Amino acid sequence: MSSPPFGGSNEMPAVFPDWSPYQDLDSAARAYLRDPEVALDALFGVLRGASVLCFTLERFVNEVNGVWQEVVICDGSRLVLWHGEDVAPGDGPVGSMTSSLRVVPLSTVTEVGCRRRLTRTSNGQARVDSIDVYLLLSSVDDAVPPPGMDEGESRATIRHDALRFGKTLDDGGPGQIARLEEFSRVVASLVGRPTL
Repeated sequence: MSSPPFGGSNEMPAVFPDWSPYQDLDSAARAYLRDPEVALDALFGVLRGASVLCFTLERFVNEVNGVWQEVVICDGSRLVLWHGEDVAPGDGPVGSMTSSLRVVPLSTVTEVGCRRRLTRTSNGQARVDSIDVYLLLSSVDDAVPPPGMDEGESRATIRHDALRFGKTLDDGGPGQIARLEEFSRVVASLVGRPTL
């Protein structure tokens, strides 16, 4: 694992390259992620030749842990999620990161929501300036109830697990907004149908 040098320091740029023009996962990941080899190795180990119907990518810099990266793929019957995150200073050797993989059967997606925020340009044309997508799952969120709650109260706070994704003009631009909307439409078209 190596971190590309930016201006001779370990600082990451505020704006990452745009992955949205790339239709294939390999090219998009190599253009956008800091650690594409780690992500692709984990993902392709699970896909094992399955077709990628759609995907979305995310990456940002967290002031505490450093770089946070995510890839979400739909192959027609599953969502395969890879998440990479730098380890916080003091929690491991310098340059350490976590690499996590999660596979979610599409049969567990109970709801797909897509919310677009529209603004009007000076000529009155509507344009999408942000998008928020959620996938509600049948599994239960593993959040721990706050201290002091009795058993009856804690049952009321149990929520279904959800996957959430978002893009804005400032964070991703119009291309990534469109690709996330495409991702949500493909997944929504598969939910509730027999899996491939």
